[in-house]
Amino acid sequence: MHSVARSVLCVFLLLFALPALAQSDAGTNPNTSTLIGTVLNTHQRRPIANVIVTASSPNLQGELTTSTDAQGSYRIPQLPPGDYTLTFEKEGFKPYRRSAIQLRLNRTTRVDVELLAAASEEPVHVIGTPPTIDVGSTTMGVNIDQEFIKRIAVARPGGKGGATRSYESLAERPTSAHPGVAINGPPSSILPSQSLSRPAPPMPPSAPRFARRDAEPPASVSPFHMYFQGYGVNPTINTEEERFSTFSVDTDSASYTLTRAYLERGDLPNEQAVRVEEFVNTFDYGYAHQGSAPFSVQVEGFPSPVRKGYHVVHVGVKAREVSRPQRKPSHLVFVIDVSGSMNLENRLGLVKRALHLLVNELDERDQVSIVVYGSTARLVMEPTSAVHAHIIRAAIDSLHTEGSTNAQAGLEMGYSLAASHLVEGGINRVILCSDGVANTGLTDANSIWERIRSRAAKGITLSTVGFGMGNYNDVLMERLSQVGEGNYAYVDRIEEAHRIFVRNLTGTLQVVAKDVKLQMEFNPKAVSHYRLLGYENRMLTKEQFADDRVDAGEIGAGHAVTALYEVKLTEPSASFGTLRIRYKAPEGGDSKLIEKPLPSSVLRPAYGRATPPTRLSYVAAAFAEKLRGSYWVRPLTYDALLSLWEEVGQPLKAREDVAELGALIQKARALDHREDRFEAFAPVSTMDFDRVPTLP
Repeated sequence: MHSVARSVLCVFLLLFALPALAQSDAGTNPNTSTLIGTVLNTHQRRPIANVIVTASSPNLQGELTTSTDAQGSYRIPQLPPGDYTLTFEKEGFKPYRRSAIQLRLNRTTRVDVELLAAASEEPVHVIGTPPTIDVGSTTMGVNIDQEFIKRIAVARPGGKGGATRSYESLAERPTSAHPGVAINGPPSSILPSQSLSRPAPPMPPSAPRFARRDAEPPASVSPFHMYFQGYGVNPTINTEEERFSTFSVDTDSASYTLTRAYLERGDLPNEQAVRVEEFVNTFDYGYAHQGSAPFSVQVEGFPSPVRKGYHVVHVGVKAREVSRPQRKPSHLVFVIDVSGSMNLENRLGLVKRALHLLVNELDERDQVSIVVYGSTARLVMEPTSAVHAHIIRAAIDSLHTEGSTNAQAGLEMGYSLAASHLVEGGINRVILCSDGVANTGLTDANSIWERIRSRAAKGITLSTVGFGMGNYNDVLMERLSQVGEGNYAYVDRIEEAHRIFVRNLTGTLQVVAKDVKLQMEFNPKAVSHYRLLGYENRMLTKEQFADDRVDAGEIGAGHAVTALYEVKLTEPSASFGTLRIRYKAPEGGDSKLIEKPLPSSVLRPAYGRATPPTRLSYVAAAFAEKLRGSYWVRPLTYDALLSLWEEVGQPLKAREDVAELGALIQKARALDHREDRFEAFAPVSTMDFDRVPTLP
C-alpha cells in the first residue's frame, strides 16, 4: 500500500507540476473539478510565463482568470462540471481560444497549449470537432480520477504491479520543435479538418489574477503540422508481481523513415512519432531460417552499456521464406489520394515513381487496379493483368491532383473493386497511398473500422503507404493498417519505395502467419526486473495470449520481428525464461504454439562480445529511446551512442543503412538542445535503475 501511495504522489507531482504542491489545494472539494495545463512557445518549445488564462462556462457564474507561472503552468480549481471554453492571451502572441472542453465531476483535465507568435499567419489544423476559433495547437490530456490512478498503478495491462508502472507516460512531454498536434489519449477523431482562419477572440473582462512574471519575446513559427499519438514508455516490472510479458508483433518501419525525414530537414522528430520497435525492425539482422519450421528464433544478450545491473536481451523471430516463383497470385487495388494536399513532387510525384518501380516486379499472376479520390472517388483503371504493363504505366502517368480529400469514398470504391474481383486463394490487397489528410466524407475514422475489419476477415487486407511532410496524419495511417491487417510504411524518397515495392515485395504482399503474438515468461529465480523496449501500442494481457478471439499482427514471408528487453539477473540459473510464439495460418483457424527455452548461455560477458547484428539492434533502440525522451536512457549521451555505433564493427557498419544510422545520430546530436525534464526531481547522478523516483 505504501508503494502504491508513493506512486500516486509521483503521478500528481508530474501532472500538477512541482510548484503546485507547495500551494494549498483549493480544489479538494469533492463536488468540484480542476483544469490544469502548460503553455509553450510553439517555435522554441519553452514555457511562457504570464499568459492570461480565462475559463468560462454556462455552469460558471462569471469567468475565472489566472496566469501561468515561470514554468508555463496554470491551474484553475473548484470548477463545477460542464462544457468549458479556455482563452489564452499574452502580449506578443496570437490569442487562442479552445472550446468544447468537457469537464466531468471530480476530474482533473489537462489542456496543454502552444501559442503562435503574433507575426505568424500560418494556418492551423484541428483534430476532432473544430472549436469556434482555434488559433493554436493543444494536447487534450487524461482525466485523473480513482479509476485512472488504479489503471496507471498496475505494472502492465491486467497485471498486479505497484509503483513500477512508471510515471514516464504521464510526465510533461515537450514534443518536437514544430507545432504538430500530438494526441495524448483517445481523441474524439483522429482526422485533421480543413484549415481555419485566425480571428482574435474578444478580450475577457478584467478579473483577479495571480502574480505575473517576465514576458517572453515572440518567435517565428515552423511550417510543420503533423499528427501523432503517444503511448507512453513501458515500465520496469518486478517479476514477483508479473513474470509474463505479452505483445502483438509489429513489422512496420514508418516511424524510422519519418524520423529520417525530420532530421534531414534539420528538425528533431516529434517525440510521440518515435516508436522504438519500428526503429529496430527497420534493419536486417541476417537471421537464418531453419528448415521448414514456420519461424526461426535467435536470442542473445549482453550487459547494458547504460543501465547499471541490467542485461539487454535481443529476441529475433523470422518467418519462413517464400521464393518469388512461389508467391501467390495477387490483385492489388491502389487507392491513391489525388487531393490538393498531394500536389507536391514528394507526394503524388513520388507515388507515381514508386508505382512504376512496382510494375517492374509483377508478372502474369498479378492484376492491378487504380482508384483515386479527391472530392469524390473515381475508377482510373479496372483490374488489368501485369503483362499489360504499358496500360498500367499510362494510367499511373495520367494521375493528377483534384479537389479536397474524401478518403472514405476512395476506400469504399477500392474495397468494392477488390471484393468483386476476388482472387480465391491469392493475395487481395488494398493499398492506400496518401498523406493521411481526410477533410471531407470521413469525419470519424471509427465509422469505417468495422467495415475494414470485416473485409480483412474475408481475405481483403489493407496496407497504407504515407507520403509528404507537413499536415501528415501518422495516427490515421497506422490505425488503418492495423485494423486492415496489413502493414504501414512511410516513403520519404525513391530508395525507400524500392525497399518496399522491389526488394521486400514478397514479404510486403504475402502473409505467412496472422494474429502473431509473442510472450516472454521470465524465471523469477533468475530475473528480478524486466522492461520491454517499445511495442507500447501492441501490449496484450497474459490471458489474451491464448485467446484466439484477440487480433494481433501479421508477418509477411521472410519478415522478421525483433524485440529487446532489459533484464536484471539475480542468481545464476540454467535458463532465465521461456519464449512462446502463438500464430494462425494465413487463412485463419485455431492458433498454434511454439515454445523455446532461453538458456543463460546466450548471455555474453560484454557488449563487444555480442554479435554485430545484436549490437546494431541495441543502437537502433537506444537512439529511439533517446529521441523520445525515455527516462531510462538519461545517462546515455550522443557521444556515447556514437561510440556504440562505432563498435558495431566492419563490415556491418559500412552497410548503407547502418552507415546512415550513424549519420542520423550525428544530426540529432547537433539538433537536440532539450533539457532533461526529470532532472529537477530525479537527478541522473542518483538514478535508481530499478524503479521510478518517489517522494520522500
